[in-house]
Amino acid sequence: MTYQPGQRVRVAARSHEGHHRTPGYVKGKTGTVERAHGSFRNPETRAYGADGLPEQRLYLVGFAQRDVWPDYAGESRDRIYLDLFEHWLEDAE
Repeated sequence: MTYQPGQRVRVAARSHEGHHRTPGYVKGKTGTVERAHGSFRNPETRAYGADGLPEQRLYLVGFAQRDVWPDYAGESRDRIYLDLFEHWLEDAE
């Protein structure tokens, strides 16, 4: 699957043992794809000596701060941006 800028996505809430590049505080949260960076070797498998293939698409995803931290006291327009690999993203319906 390939996501497009402006598309709403949800970060998979699955558990994962060992090294992974997706912060736990965004698992299960919904954000918006801001841009697609391209495809890169998977750092989750490279961390254990594998070649990281097949390459995974990497996206910049923006989240409203209040959607990530409900008690956030800042401005409602404040956002956090994360680079997330496609295998952690799901369609947000």
